[in-house]
Amino acid sequence: MLERCGIVSIITLSAFLMPALGFVDMNFSSPAFSKNLTEKEADYLYKIQKEDAKEEYGRKKHDRHPTGYMTVEEYEMLSAPKDKMQADIPIPKPEKAADMKYIPEPDYEIVRYNNPPGSPEISFNRNFKKTRQQNAQGIVSPDYSILVYPAIYYYPRGNTVACDLFVIPLEPHGNALAKIKKANVMHRDPNPILSTEKSIDNYGAFRTLTPVDFSTDGKKLLVKEKVGGNRDGIWQTNAIVYDFNSETSYKLSEVRDAISYYWQEYKNVNLNDKRWDIYPLGFDVNEPDRVVVSGYAYTGGAPVFLGNWSVDIKGERVKLLSLSPKMVQVSMNGLKMVQSGLVPPQILKIEEKQAKYEDKLDAKAAKEKEKSELKELKDEYKSKVKEIDKEHKELMQDYKIRNKVEGSTTFNESVEKADTLVEQAHQKRAEQETKAKARAESKEQKRLEKEKLKQEISGTEQ
Repeated sequence: MLERCGIVSIITLSAFLMPALGFVDMNFSSPAFSKNLTEKEADYLYKIQKEDAKEEYGRKKHDRHPTGYMTVEEYEMLSAPKDKMQADIPIPKPEKAADMKYIPEPDYEIVRYNNPPGSPEISFNRNFKKTRQQNAQGIVSPDYSILVYPAIYYYPRGNTVACDLFVIPLEPHGNALAKIKKANVMHRDPNPILSTEKSIDNYGAFRTLTPVDFSTDGKKLLVKEKVGGNRDGIWQTNAIVYDFNSETSYKLSEVRDAISYYWQEYKNVNLNDKRWDIYPLGFDVNEPDRVVVSGYAYTGGAPVFLGNWSVDIKGERVKLLSLSPKMVQVSMNGLKMVQSGLVPPQILKIEEKQAKYEDKLDAKAAKEKEKSELKELKDEYKSKVKEIDKEHKELMQDYKIRNKVEGSTTFNESVEKADTLVEQAHQKRAEQETKAKARAESKEQKRLEKEKLKQEISGTEQ
C-alpha cells in the first residue's frame, strides 16, 4: 500500500515539476535578447567586411608605385632575381649639359667589317690592366641576327691575357642601325662559342680571339687566334672556323703544315728555323666553303711572302693559290658600326622638337593610364561593397523571416517551415535579378541598334 502511494506521489510531483522545468510544447519564436544578439553579430561581421574591403582598396591604390612600406612577402616578390635576357635596353644617348644649347652628337653608319681583308685586330685600351676586362669590337652577321664580340681578361698574378668569344642575339624588329645600338652584353648567350686557354703558368703569355669575317650565308665565322708573349711578340696565329649549325669549331692547323712542307720540299727552306706566321684573310669569294690565308716569314729585314693559300672549312684540303703578293678575291660579309661624323644642329633641333612632342604625348598617356587604373580600383571596391551590402541585406531578411515563424519544435515543424519560406524568398530574389538582367540587356541591345541605324543614315546622306 505504501509502495503504491509512493508511486502516485512521484507521478503527481512530476506533473507539477514538468511545466516549471520547461518540458512542454514551446513556441519557436526566439526571445527578444536572442534575436538582438544574432543581429548584432551579423552587423559586426558586416562592418568588419566593409572595413577590410576599404583597407584592401587603399593598399592597392598605394601599392601601384612600390615604396618601402610593404610586407615581407611583397618585398621578397619584388626583390626576386629577374632574367636579364628579357630586360629592355634603350639606345644609348650622350649626356647633355643643362647650360649648353647645342652639343655635337655623333652620327653613325654601317660599314664592312673585314675591309681590307684580314685587317681586323684587337687593341687594348689604356686602363685594361686596371679594369682587368675589356669588350672589343664586335662583328654583325649579314642578316643582322647576331653580334659576335671578344671579351678579353687580364690576370695580374701571371701577367697573362685570355679571351672568350660571345654571341649577342639582336632584336628582330627595327632598322639595322637601331638593332646594333641596342645590342647589350646583358642579352648575350651565357656560354662562349670559343675560348682560349686561361692558364697562368706561362708568365707574360697572351692569347686572343679576333673575329675575321662571316661566311656568305652567315652560318660560319672565321676567327684568328693569336698566341704570344709580352716580351717577344706573337709566337703563332691559328685560323679557326666556327659552324653555328653544328656548334662545332675547326682549327685549320693543316694549312700551316702545308706551307711548311711546300717551302721545305720545293724551295729547300726549313721554316721551322725561321720566324713566320699566317694571316687569315677571309672566305674565298669563288668558293664560299674555303678560307684564304697569307704567309709571311721574318728574316730581320723586309718580310718574305710565303704565298696565298686556300683551305676548306674543316682543314682537310689545302691548295696554293699564288706566290705573288697580289691580293686575292675575298668576300666581305660581316658588318660593324662606326662614327661617320656629327649630326647637324638643324636636325638636332627638329629631333628635339619631336622628342618634346612625344614626351608630351607620353605624359598624357601616363596620366590617362593612371586615371584608368584608379577608376578600375574604385569600381572594384564599389562592386565589392555592393556585394557585401547585398549579402548582409539578404541575411537580415532571412533572420526576419525565421523570427516571424511560430510553432512547435517537438517534431521540428517550425524549422522546416522557416527553411521553406527562406528558400521561397531566395527563388523570388533570383527571378527578380534574372528579369532585371534581361531588361538591361534588352535596353543595351536597343541602344546599339539605334546607334547603328544613325550611322547608316549618316553614311547614306554623305
